Amino acid sequence: MISVAIRDMSGAESGTYEFDPGDLAAGVNRQLLHDAAVMYEANRRVGTVQTKSRGMVKGSTKKLYRQKGTGRARAGNARTPVRRGGGHAFGKKPRDYSYRLPRKSLRIAAKMALLTKFQDDQAVLLSQWDCSDPKTKVVVQALKALGVDGGSVLLATNGVDSNVWRSARNISGVRVLPASDLNAWDLLRHRNVVVTVAAMDQLLGRTAAATA
Repeated sequence: MISVAIRDMSGAESGTYEFDPGDLAAGVNRQLLHDAAVMYEANRRVGTVQTKSRGMVKGSTKKLYRQKGTGRARAGNARTPVRRGGGHAFGKKPRDYSYRLPRKSLRIAAKMALLTKFQDDQAVLLSQWDCSDPKTKVVVQALKALGVDGGSVLLATNGVDSNVWRSARNISGVRVLPASDLNAWDLLRHRNVVVTVAAMDQLLGRTAAATA
């Protein structure tokens, strides 16, 4: 069992939360996490690079000089790749680098990545966000009280919390995602993760938090 202290926005402990690691993932498959991270990175590639081939370069197609009798090496037209200003022999073309792993594998990878955060003491369990109005100062003070300021932080909320998102969007290194949108790439690229109790219940499929 993993036991995690539940904290409020002031950093004070208000209880404990226990869960079986097997409820998240049976184990940590590093190869699956690597494959998922590579997929997300590949899907971010734009792939709009393009260079001109010899057929796209402006210039005559006429042979520069006759084949024999000049004492020089034979040559074709001026647009060949071997000449300065000529086209590329294997010019780059726009391409789509994106691909998709099975949806079930990505869900498992996300839970494995979250499990590693708890195993490495890089996860903080928050009772709830008390943001009645979008104020950046409130989230900054909360992150400082929780000891996760100064680095990259992923805030996982129960559903879409517009006030938390609007409060944290201007903070460098901070990203807000609902629990249903958590993925392995965002979990692995952020140093720490702050999860609310309700979001954790959602991820574990619970109806109520186990506090003591």
